[in-house]
Amino acid sequence: MKNFIIRLLIVRSVGKGAFGKVRIIQKKDDKKMYALKYINKEKCIKMKAVDNIIQERILLENLEHPFIVNMRYAFQDDENMFMVIDLMLGGDLRYHLDRQFNLPEKQVRFYAAEISEAIRYLHSNKVVHRDLKPDNLLLDENGHVHITDFNIAVYLPTDDKLLKSVAGTMAYMAPEILEKKGYLQTVDWWSLGVLLFECVFGKRPFRGKTNDALIQSICEDNPHFPEPTPDLSGECIDFIKNLLIRNPVERLGCRGAGFEEIKAHPWFQDLDWDLLVKKELTAPFIPDQKRANFDATYELEELLLEDNPLKAKKRQYKPGETKLSKEMQIIEDKFTPFCTNATNGKKSKTAEAMLEILKEAEKLEKLREENPNMIQAHLSQATKSEMSLNGPEGAADAKVDGELAPPLPADTKLTSDQGLLIPPEKKNAKIQ
Repeated sequence: MKNFIIRLLIVRSVGKGAFGKVRIIQKKDDKKMYALKYINKEKCIKMKAVDNIIQERILLENLEHPFIVNMRYAFQDDENMFMVIDLMLGGDLRYHLDRQFNLPEKQVRFYAAEISEAIRYLHSNKVVHRDLKPDNLLLDENGHVHITDFNIAVYLPTDDKLLKSVAGTMAYMAPEILEKKGYLQTVDWWSLGVLLFECVFGKRPFRGKTNDALIQSICEDNPHFPEPTPDLSGECIDFIKNLLIRNPVERLGCRGAGFEEIKAHPWFQDLDWDLLVKKELTAPFIPDQKRANFDATYELEELLLEDNPLKAKKRQYKPGETKLSKEMQIIEDKFTPFCTNATNGKKSKTAEAMLEILKEAEKLEKLREENPNMIQAHLSQATKSEMSLNGPEGAADAKVDGELAPPLPADTKLTSDQGLLIPPEKKNAKIQ
């Protein structure tokens, strides 16, 4: 897969995470569209995140599920590491929550079932995600939800030891992580409870203006639940309450019956789980197929602020001849190429609509090269429309959100559990 990057048409930027960026791409040969997650090697080394990225690459190679954003290719060039993943055109749950404040119970119930099924699959393969939150849940064009961002996910220890590192996003962390008592896969069910509470009520169950205050709230406060109403059932409240039980042994999904208790909960009484896994149930919410469901500022940052925008380049590295630093050599040796049989790539109405939007990105890139000072005058009307949704009010919401859930120090976010980089068994994981 040497020089695989030159086989791709690199188009619009649609996301940005702790360790990298995401762009929409199209393979030149078969015209199939994907998302490309890429991480600059030098920045990765400075952030001490090499283990995390290699771990994510290994995990995704061994996972395949309808409600996970699956990896299709992995490769590297001299500057970046790349993972080609399924393209989700429906946006993330954070994007939709920011615009709707909260979601109808029927919609939340549908997401809860699909996320629960994905969690079951991960745990059956000895994987703990550790960072479930609305930002890491992506919708496809048909409204189905998928878990993404596995850069702090880990394999469970094989020697009955507990995980110890504090990792994740604090507002969604389980008490057993923050209390540093050790933990296992139970933490993912707690995070599910927090994000479902946020989807239903438009706010998180635990709040604090400082890290210490937030930790205290998570470990001690009892979240307030209103009385059931015609728009909010008692079954929904009971499901979330049982996910937010502090004792992991008593938490829903962690008790003796495990996932079977999730399926048997009254909230899912009439749900056909077999049809759910096959994606044969119609989602209560279908993302708008006439617009891009992501923040336009990602593209503007790439065009106006990025000193070294992503471009397809042939590799100059020659094994045995090019001298590399210790960290660069680790990346070269462990971030190995990967290719799998991708989806059928049939064009959807959404994908066809996206192509029109993506053409604007190519025009902007040419303008950037010709005259960077003229870019803002040539922004497309579609991009301007997206920007209007992220004006002063949106920015203020993001700032308040940051105060309620302050980010952890960088070294905490990047912590990885030693000895868990290689899966317990080398296998191609299948749906069980």
